[in-house]
Amino acid sequence: MTFSPFRIDVSDEVLDDLRARLARTRFTDRSGDQPWQAGADPDYLRHLVSYWVDGFDWRAREAELNALPHYQAKIGGRRMHFLRVPGARPAGAPAPLPLILSHGWPSSFVEMLPLVDRLTDPAKYGNDPADAFDVVVPSLPGFLYSELPKGPLTRASMAQTLHLLMTDVLGYQRYGAFGGDVGGVVTGWLGALYPEQVAGVHMIHPPFPASFDSHPMSPAEQAYLDAEAAYDESDGGYGAIMGTRPDTIAAALNDSPAGLAAWLVDKYRDWSDNHGDLESRFDRDTLLTIITLYWTSGAIGSSFRQYFDFHHNSPRPNITVPAAFTVSTEPSHANFPREIAERACTDIRHWSEPGRGGHFMPLEEPDLLAAELTQFFTSLRPY
Repeated sequence: MTFSPFRIDVSDEVLDDLRARLARTRFTDRSGDQPWQAGADPDYLRHLVSYWVDGFDWRAREAELNALPHYQAKIGGRRMHFLRVPGARPAGAPAPLPLILSHGWPSSFVEMLPLVDRLTDPAKYGNDPADAFDVVVPSLPGFLYSELPKGPLTRASMAQTLHLLMTDVLGYQRYGAFGGDVGGVVTGWLGALYPEQVAGVHMIHPPFPASFDSHPMSPAEQAYLDAEAAYDESDGGYGAIMGTRPDTIAAALNDSPAGLAAWLVDKYRDWSDNHGDLESRFDRDTLLTIITLYWTSGAIGSSFRQYFDFHHNSPRPNITVPAAFTVSTEPSHANFPREIAERACTDIRHWSEPGRGGHFMPLEEPDLLAAELTQFFTSLRPY
């Protein structure tokens, strides 16, 4: 398979239409007594939309993104977008291990960019240049510039696509994989399906086993599952609608940029380690870069497909390759017991609970996460 360069190129007409829609936004009133109590806070949304219209410089961000090496390939007849950044290895050093970094929802390849420089050129950050990696960052199928497959979008099918990208398209014989959220589940599937080629897997969201039937659950496991179910009572509405009526909500979000922003920033605030202050973790330019990518690609609806097709997923085999975890601090993963992951993984080499960094940890704590990735994957030498 071959691949070719790709550029992000948003027309002036699309940007003019976006600004016109934003200028006509009809804002709602707050439902609860407190900001963010009932979802995206209307006052914050007004603030963000105003900046989107008058302060945000998409062309500058577009140029920054296009300074990176973007590519596209056809896999299974469908377009796949990815970045590929070679490691800056010293002369005479062994070839760097390739790493594929997979984002989740509601995210994009932008989430992984702070890791790219730290992993490909560690000397720039005062670290050992021999620890450089080759880095590949895909847009998962259905996200931004990567097309949906012809059949159901399952975790296994996404893993198969990423494996073909790494092996058939890019020619790597062996590689490591990292991910969070959906990208983390896909990372687990890579380790389960391709143990001969996958050197190890690293995730911020530890996996569940295909079944809890092998032995009785511990009190810690039961307490976690009960707490997760309770949290879903207040947070699970987004998933319920995207899993049952995705076309209904996609019609609204694909027509209203302010609505799209509300849908996304609600989760960036709820799931990150920001202590109630969204912009303490993500500046407005970063948030609006991600939102503008979703808007201009028209991909919000296709990003829901992995929810709608969830029932097509089959049980995942055990993950037998070396595994590492830097556990997210987001509410749904508070007090996640290692024994649940041990039911799914037979070779956990590293388990870290740093107490900071949430669902979007590559953006939130890039130095911490780059160090953990480097520590784990260099420990697997020779690859």
